[in-house]
Amino acid sequence: MRRLTKKKALTLVKELDAFPKVPESYVESSASGGTVSLLAFTLMAILAFLEFFVYRDTWMKYEYEVDKDFSSKMKINIDITVAMRCNHIGADVLDLAETMVFTDSLTYEPVNFDLTPQQRLWHMTLLHIQDRLRVEHALQDVLFKAAINRPPPDPPQSEEEKSSLGACRIYGHMYVNKVAGNFHITVGKSIPHPRGHAHLSALISHDSYNFSHRIDHLSFGEAIPGIISPLDGTEKVTPVSDHMFQYFITIVPTKLNTHKISADTHQYSVTERERVINHAIGSHGISGIFMKYDISSLMVRVTEQHMPFWQFLVRLCGIIGGIFSTTGMLHGAVGFLVDCICCRFQMGIYKRLKGDPQEAPQEAPVIEQVNSNTSAPTENFNQ
Repeated sequence: MRRLTKKKALTLVKELDAFPKVPESYVESSASGGTVSLLAFTLMAILAFLEFFVYRDTWMKYEYEVDKDFSSKMKINIDITVAMRCNHIGADVLDLAETMVFTDSLTYEPVNFDLTPQQRLWHMTLLHIQDRLRVEHALQDVLFKAAINRPPPDPPQSEEEKSSLGACRIYGHMYVNKVAGNFHITVGKSIPHPRGHAHLSALISHDSYNFSHRIDHLSFGEAIPGIISPLDGTEKVTPVSDHMFQYFITIVPTKLNTHKISADTHQYSVTERERVINHAIGSHGISGIFMKYDISSLMVRVTEQHMPFWQFLVRLCGIIGGIFSTTGMLHGAVGFLVDCICCRFQMGIYKRLKGDPQEAPQEAPVIEQVNSNTSAPTENFNQ
C-alpha cells in the first residue's frame, strides 16, 4: 500500500510540473544560438556581480519632524585661535532670555598663530573638503558613514615659550539653553552686572587689537568624528585693528543613526559678514568675533539603511530572467527576418525551375498510369 501511495504521489507531482520539457531530439543547435547564449550568460554574470556591490552599499534616509525637546541643554564645542594675547580677550555667551552663560569650562592657551607644515597641510585638506561639500552635497553622506579623525594635539609648551607667543587658542565646550543666543569674543574679560554684562577693555591698548582668527572647529551638540561643520577651517586675517566679524548661524537638531554611530547632534548653516569699525563714517559697533545662533523648530532624523536580502534576490532573479527572455526574443526575431529574406530568394529560384520544359513531362506519365490502373477493376466489375 505504501509503495502504491508513493507511486501515486510521484505521478501527481509529475502531472503538476508546469515547466515545459522539450526533448533533446527536437532541439536544433546552431552557431548563432550558441553565440547569443554565450553573450547572454556573460551579461548575466556582469550584471549579477554589479548588483552584489549595490546590495553591499548603504544609503542615508532623511526624515523631518517637529523638535519637541525644549528643556534640555545644548552643547557648544569650540576651538578658535585669535591673534591676540589671552589676557586681552574674553569669550562668553548671552542668550535671548538675557541669561549669561559662564565660560569657565573653556581653556585659554597661548599659541603661535602661524601653523606648522603638518598643521597647514591638514588645514588645506579641510578647506578642500569644504569646497567639495558646497558643490557635491552627497559627499556629506560619505562623511556620515566614514569617520575622519582630527589631527593630534600639539605637544605641551614650556612657560618661557608661552610668554613669547602672541596668539590665544580658546577651546573646550559649554552647555547653553536651547534658545537663540550670541557667542562672542571681544576685548577684555567679561564682567556681569544686573542689566547684562560688560567687557573690561579700558586698560588694553587700542593698538594691540587684532581679531584675525582661525576656527579649527565649531559644532553644536555631541561631537561626532566624521562630521565636518561649515565653519571648520575658516581663517580670517585683517590688517585693521577695529574689525567686526559676524556669523549668523541657523542650527538644526539632528538624530544620527548609522552602523557605527548613534547620537543626538546638531547641524547648522552659516552666513558671514565683516566690516571695519569707523565711527566717522557711521560704521558703529564693537570690535570682535560675534556668532549669533538660532535654533530651528524642525528636527532631522538621518538613518543609514541597507537593502533587504529578499529584495536582492528579487532583483537578481529579475536580471537573470529578463536577460534570458529578452535575448531569446531577439534571437527569434532576427532568425525570423533572416528566414524571410532567404525564403524570398528560394521562391525566386523555384519559379525559374518551374518554367524549365525538361522538368514538366516527368510527372504526367505517372498520373496517367495511376488513373489507368484504378479504372481497370471497375470495367471488370461491370462486365
